[in-house]
Amino acid sequence: MALRLQNKYALITGGTAGIGLETAKQFCLEGATVAITGRSEKGLEKAKGELAKDTLLIQNDSSNVPQQNHLAEEIKTVFPRLDILYINAGDVTHKLLDEWDEESFDRVINTNLKGPFFLIRSLLPLLSDLASIILCGSVSAQIGLPQSSVYSASKAALISLARTLSGELKHLGIRVNALSPGPTQTDAFDKFGLPEKEQIALINQVKELVPMKRLGTPLELAKAAVFLASDESAYMLGSELLIDGGVGNL
Repeated sequence: MALRLQNKYALITGGTAGIGLETAKQFCLEGATVAITGRSEKGLEKAKGELAKDTLLIQNDSSNVPQQNHLAEEIKTVFPRLDILYINAGDVTHKLLDEWDEESFDRVINTNLKGPFFLIRSLLPLLSDLASIILCGSVSAQIGLPQSSVYSASKAALISLARTLSGELKHLGIRVNALSPGPTQTDAFDKFGLPEKEQIALINQVKELVPMKRLGTPLELAKAAVFLASDESAYMLGSELLIDGGVGNL
């Protein structure tokens, strides 16, 4: 059986853990030549041992616009073109309204929206005429989850970009779609800094919000990303694919 991403070149931002890392593995297994980014050298080094030997690993902070321009230039030197761009890097900070300050607000918006926007802009000359851009949204953009205000707003903006950029780039053959996960079992829960018992309680609480009564897995999201990256989704344009256990619809 033919590999679904054979001879395709892919860039995944935030590819050192969780959904991004699993997607990088699946892209490699499907024949793609893959580059991933990550903020920390330690994270990149850890991911290196789990990916194909020809995977390109680049240290990059997706909130930093000059670094996005530099990333595009670096990709141009190693890839003849870019067939797949998966914007996966994100800041998942959740806070009560009165706990937000301007610095925290800017960090989330810069990571989840501003940086990705300017990365796409910088990569435009490299994108092939059948390129697939996948923007990582979130089911949080569809519901009124307390403490998710800034995060959800940034993801709603990305989902909107999937439509508007599709309208703007369709004459080039470039497709833009959003992949929106629901609650997924990743190390994102570790970033809340909770004691183990409280973290387990939080995860169980989140499971109760999901109609399927479980968290998604990185593999389930990665398989959806493979579909959006492949020619199997060639008729999808400006769409949002919800992989969320029913949270956004039930």
